[in-house]
Amino acid sequence: MAWVAVAVGGAVGSLLRYVLALVANQPGWPVGTWLANIIGSFAIGVLFVIGKERGGFSPELYLLFTTGIMGGFTTFSTFSLEVVSFWGGGQWLRGLVYALLSIVVGLLSCAAGIWLARQMQ
Repeated sequence: MAWVAVAVGGAVGSLLRYVLALVANQPGWPVGTWLANIIGSFAIGVLFVIGKERGGFSPELYLLFTTGIMGGFTTFSTFSLEVVSFWGGGQWLRGLVYALLSIVVGLLSCAAGIWLARQMQ
């Protein structure tokens, strides 16, 4: 049943990402993609602590949330294409800033999610 959890979660996460992109993306700056990666990084940190460290989820539920929903919601492949597209359009600085902001803030968001979840004993 693990594959069902991943498939259902992936569908849900992909739909959530699509809606976020519709609402948040701006011309010339992919806000929706950036937000999906930052929110997803934070959420997967929380889910890791609750689901893995504390054993708060069954293995199937953990897969539903992490591999499924977060895997469908976060957008690293889209992020990569957007950075390369900036560069291909001669916008080297914009692409570099976007990449660095995404990576640094994403890592900090994941760490913050882990920290926050550990505080909620």
